[in-house]
Amino acid sequence: MPASETSFSVENLAARWQQRAASLFPEPEAAEAAWQRIQRDYSGVGRHYHALSHLQAMFAVLDTHPETAAAPDPVVLELAVWFHDIVYQPLRSDNESRSADCARQLLQTTTLTASQHTRLNRLIRRTQHHATTEPDDALDTALLLDADLWVLGASPEAYQQYARQIRQEYLIVPGFLYRPGRRKVLQQLLDAPQLYRTGFAREQREAAARENLAAELAEL
Repeated sequence: MPASETSFSVENLAARWQQRAASLFPEPEAAEAAWQRIQRDYSGVGRHYHALSHLQAMFAVLDTHPETAAAPDPVVLELAVWFHDIVYQPLRSDNESRSADCARQLLQTTTLTASQHTRLNRLIRRTQHHATTEPDDALDTALLLDADLWVLGASPEAYQQYARQIRQEYLIVPGFLYRPGRRKVLQQLLDAPQLYRTGFAREQREAAARENLAAELAEL
């Protein structure tokens, strides 16, 4: 089912976390503490787009993506979704690195191996630069970034809602400063050789995403 067609449910997310955490945390109390932190931070004041609903939308994408089953470590990929925006302050540029550090802290008592921690750290930090041409052909990176940008290729109405939510997250920034900053972000995305990294996502979303980005840019 497309992410845009899913109805948001905290209960569904909680059940998903519990199912994943059961095999990772030797101590149930630590799993519950991590969930409480996830729920609290993604429900924080000012979280209009980077909220729990964003996580559910990303999971809906990955659950139906034909290449997810081939990911090198599906557990780490799922954890990267859970934690990639756990720290989010719009005016800071280090949210991804702080989110990676938070994930390591909350998952330190799990059964994850050192190499899994390293992979998770890399994935979370990689979400900072979607439009970069930095070489990285790892499938888990492609899946995570495509799911994170899936909304760009939504219907015009859904995209406009996303754009409004982003503006709400930056309400502290006056319009005369927000507009040029937003134009820069949109132009960087449009200048990227490709927005999506998996063939499935490019086929399904690339053209619509570019139309949506160009339409928002023209209105700023």
